[in-house]
Amino acid sequence: MNDRVFITGATGFVGANLVRLLLEQGCSVRALVRPHSDLSNLAGLPIETVTGSLTDPDLAKTMDGCRYCFHVAALYSLWQRDRPQLYQANVLGTRNVLAAAQQAGIERTVYTSSVAAIGVRSDGQLADETHQSPPEKLISDYKKSKYWAEQEAVKAAYAGQSVVIVNPSTPIGPRDLKPTPTGGIILRFLRRQMPAYVDTGLNLIDVQDVAWGHWLALHHGKVATESKNGEVNRYILGHQNTSLKQLLELLGEITGLPAPKTTVPLWLPLGVAWTEERLLAKLGYQPTVPLDGVRMSSQSMYYDTSKAVRELGLPQSPIREAVVEAVTWFRSAGMV
Repeated sequence: MNDRVFITGATGFVGANLVRLLLEQGCSVRALVRPHSDLSNLAGLPIETVTGSLTDPDLAKTMDGCRYCFHVAALYSLWQRDRPQLYQANVLGTRNVLAAAQQAGIERTVYTSSVAAIGVRSDGQLADETHQSPPEKLISDYKKSKYWAEQEAVKAAYAGQSVVIVNPSTPIGPRDLKPTPTGGIILRFLRRQMPAYVDTGLNLIDVQDVAWGHWLALHHGKVATESKNGEVNRYILGHQNTSLKQLLELLGEITGLPAPKTTVPLWLPLGVAWTEERLLAKLGYQPTVPLDGVRMSSQSMYYDTSKAVRELGLPQSPIREAVVEAVTWFRSAGMV
């Protein structure tokens, strides 16, 4: 293609895999990175980096000459102390990126939302793109901030900007550097630090399929205003609904390590998290378990992902292969 693409969040899990796909497709990549970002995920790649932040007032200048924009960056935190930073980065940052893209003449922007912004259904059925939990019902300020950030994308679309929204579920695979919560589960399993688990579930997808979902959305996705019945048009990038128990058993099969057999009742980690974050943190103690993270595990985050498969051609690579790649990468990165 030889198109120049601007991307935020390139150093992260999804972003680093997306950058590699963009290069494979013949694009030139310009990545926005923070001054002290860990650039390990971009090492050796023939890309241009520019230093700045999502809220820079002159962000449009850094996009000059780019045809497309992928806004992937977001702050992920389940700590209640990080509430101001979550809204600053995710909501105001998204507003600024979209305004800068419009000013810079970007032809189309793909905004990376999350199933966190959609929520889950209270009746136990699979949620799809037409579902929307009331924002006050979303557990954690992270999820709320992603909801309000998505509203910024919708407003930009209604104002005439070509913005496509994608909502990844739970990516799994290589280059999970931080790591994500799911990557953290895999690491704790590999380190033999997971004697028990909470009965919950999530929708898994190979992170490289998520990257493809972004590329396909760029070329085939409908903007956020082109929906039926007044609902926001968006695309869930997901694949397989899997219980945490099934994921741990799969890890056991792949690694030969024993999977934990004991289920922890939810009240136990809730009590620990509440005590740490609400009481002990005020005394200077560093909490180890975010209360909102435990509260989120009370809901199985299962989704119907058929729309992106049908309309975009989203790949559905086997989850086992993605787990194998994740395990291999964590080991090769010296994180185990």
